[in-house]
Amino acid sequence: MQYLSNSRRIVRVLKPLELFKSDVRFASHVVDSAQSQNHRSTSVPVSPGLMMLRSSFSSEAKLVEDPTEAVKELHGKILDSVNVKRSMPPNALLWSLIENCRKEDDISFLFDALQNLRRFRLSNLRIHDNFNCNLCREVAKTCVRVGAINHGKRALWKHNVHGLTPSVASAHHLLSHALEHKNANLMDEVMKLLKANDLPLQPGTADLVFRICHETDSWDLLAKYSKKFCKAGVKLRKTTFDVWMEFAAKRGDTEALWKVDKLRSETYTQHTLSAAFSCAKGFLLEHKPEEAAAVIQIISQAYPDEKKSALEAEFKKLVNEWPVDVVKHQKEEDKKAVAASLRSEIPAMVNALAKSGLRVSVDLDELNKNEALLN
Repeated sequence: MQYLSNSRRIVRVLKPLELFKSDVRFASHVVDSAQSQNHRSTSVPVSPGLMMLRSSFSSEAKLVEDPTEAVKELHGKILDSVNVKRSMPPNALLWSLIENCRKEDDISFLFDALQNLRRFRLSNLRIHDNFNCNLCREVAKTCVRVGAINHGKRALWKHNVHGLTPSVASAHHLLSHALEHKNANLMDEVMKLLKANDLPLQPGTADLVFRICHETDSWDLLAKYSKKFCKAGVKLRKTTFDVWMEFAAKRGDTEALWKVDKLRSETYTQHTLSAAFSCAKGFLLEHKPEEAAAVIQIISQAYPDEKKSALEAEFKKLVNEWPVDVVKHQKEEDKKAVAASLRSEIPAMVNALAKSGLRVSVDLDELNKNEALLN
């Protein structure tokens, strides 16, 4: 490819490809000994403190629901064991309680049981350690599963009355929930909790944070946290760089795109499919369709035939979806110029590909009929 050999930037850009603290204390459900002797049944009265807690940790007004019968029964057995029998209940009871949680009120009973168990372990068994990490992680996961997010955030505090050990894995359950619901505010809260409780940042944390920022179009948040991850020395995954570069290309920010690609090259010598197409988009934004074509030509040669469908999907997104995203992110006075440029540069890239012998299945008429690029 003659234009590829004349392009110094291609050599530099593209290398061989491969493909939150609540200080509200949880009100313990203390069963009076005399009363407990008469109430050894599975029905345990709910203390006013527990009823009050149901709403105090709710971020918005909700109808008060009664806990499920299975949860009340298991909660009663655990409290009967530690407060009446003065013996540690079988671990299976607590695990069963966790598994049977179906709604937020169930989680309130779970946390009450945890507090009673922790107090019993400390005062009767002289065990100062928190519960093991697996159990604590499962508690956080269960909070997310039933939508008790505020309880889940409490599981990240290193100083708590429930014997929970905070971990990054627990935080990831909350971040995954934030990603699913496109909730950047929750992500920001979780990240602040990680810092406040001295929990280390990990590559998986970055991957989730970058994806949330991308899905919520929160470029400023991504810029903020990318600095934190890099300063902490976190080795970002290839998929994290993919999201970062795709976001920069979608915003039409070539300066940021090339900076991220340079940072990527310090860790990974080879581009992924997504990163390579982001580079091609960068060249189109810089009015260099031949170089964009060279990127696609190289990646096409490096990709095996059985993965050509992924290549075609990326190409169609570049032609049909990406231009609209770019124009949307431009200043009002620049939108027409950018749209006109892309309507010209993309066909030029396709022609360059055809001259090199690479035929792509794309309908350029759709590009010219796209109202977002014509207005």
